[in-house]
Amino acid sequence: MYRIKPQPKQKKRHGFTLLEMLIVLGIILVIAAMVVPNLLGSQKKANIKATSASIHNLEQAFKLYAADNNGEYPQGGQEQIQLLLSETDADGKAIDPFLESIPLDAWGQTFQYEYPNNKAKSTKPAIWSLGPNQQDENGSGDDVNNWDQTK
Repeated sequence: MYRIKPQPKQKKRHGFTLLEMLIVLGIILVIAAMVVPNLLGSQKKANIKATSASIHNLEQAFKLYAADNNGEYPQGGQEQIQLLLSETDADGKAIDPFLESIPLDAWGQTFQYEYPNNKAKSTKPAIWSLGPNQQDENGSGDDVNNWDQTK
């Protein structure tokens, strides 16, 4: 009779080999190289859209101000945005402010304001953001504004 020898138990493998780790790391790097450029472009577009929405909201606040002031927008520059925070009207009566705080664009900068509007043939005030480069190009270049909706 033959006697069956017990087979030695195989050692269980714990962890990954260096080659397996390098292959996984390589796959992750290839995926990241394809995804990251798309995300960077999306962030810039999202900032521009968010700034456009903030400009629209600021424009609506100025319309409410004009409705309470005989249809007249405040004349002047950027300092006129402060009027929307006022808790009293021109006669000194208490009113609810049109804004709770000064809005900022997606890059953390205050908006620019001009009325009368010399930027476009419009009866509404010109409102614009300095845009991604944070340089005042008077509403052109990469500035986001309320009169040129093609950007």
